[in-house]
Amino acid sequence: MEAFIASLFFVVLAEMGDKTQLLAMAFATKYKAHKVLIAVFIATIINHALAAYTGRLLSAVMPMDIINLIASLSFIGFGLWTIRGDQLHGEDKKETRFGPIITVGIAFFLAEMGDKTQLATVSLAVEYNNTFNVLMGTTLGMVIADAIGIIIGVVMHKHIPEKAIKWTAAIIFMIFGFVGIHNALSSKLNPLYVWGIIVGLAVCTILTANRFRK
Repeated sequence: MEAFIASLFFVVLAEMGDKTQLLAMAFATKYKAHKVLIAVFIATIINHALAAYTGRLLSAVMPMDIINLIASLSFIGFGLWTIRGDQLHGEDKKETRFGPIITVGIAFFLAEMGDKTQLATVSLAVEYNNTFNVLMGTTLGMVIADAIGIIIGVVMHKHIPEKAIKWTAAIIFMIFGFVGIHNALSSKLNPLYVWGIIVGLAVCTILTANRFRK
């Protein structure tokens, strides 16, 4: 249950203002919202199943302390990625001869490849070593976040308070990342070295985040 709740929580935060949420909002202006969400669900569960399985394979072939360290570093990366934000590059303009569910599903699946929510699914599957619960949590999180985006952005004709949500999500990602790094290194290194590494990473993270903010 912890893996499910954590995965749902992380993906809802990561998806706010993400490219795939913007894509869902754009398609909801062309097609019925429920068809867009069905397509999002189908595309996400296929995409994230691949990601979760990849995470499971990694945990089987790599030492867990290395995996935990990599996963923790990735959370810091996801935080910076969240601050930087995403933009659509014509994905919502592509036309196909298929119906709305297949059209949206294909576009969403391709947009999600290499996206931070897919990569977060890999990291979560590694972190919790529970493929099914991570998959269910991340899939439901995507549907919830995209439904929120559609309701606020299309039905209410308002913008999501993007800046506040991005920074909140980014800070949460980074906190979990730094805690994970501390836990992964504390049993291997002198505490002074561990805190030196964390402080150094924190400074680099702050400087990078400040560049993305401009």
